[in-house]
Amino acid sequence: MFVILVYDVNQKRVSKVLKKCRQYLHWVQNSVLEGEISESNLKKLKMELERIILKDEDSVIFYNLRTTRYSSREIIGLEKGGQENIL
Repeated sequence: MFVILVYDVNQKRVSKVLKKCRQYLHWVQNSVLEGEISESNLKKLKMELERIILKDEDSVIFYNLRTTRYSSREIIGLEKGGQENIL
């Protein structure tokens, strides 16, 4: 499945959240990641993020797309991030 992940977390936890997410997804822009991920890895990522964030302060949103067949991506301006997956 294809996932777009958006997060808004306290500055103290931003680097931990980004580092964890980049193990599974591609960084696209500040607080935005995307990529193909298996259901088991998605479940694992969610559990790992729940250990990092504080649910009463932070927010992580997952947009799940079963297929990218009918989607497209257009960038206007500077392309941030990249397609490489840094571990």
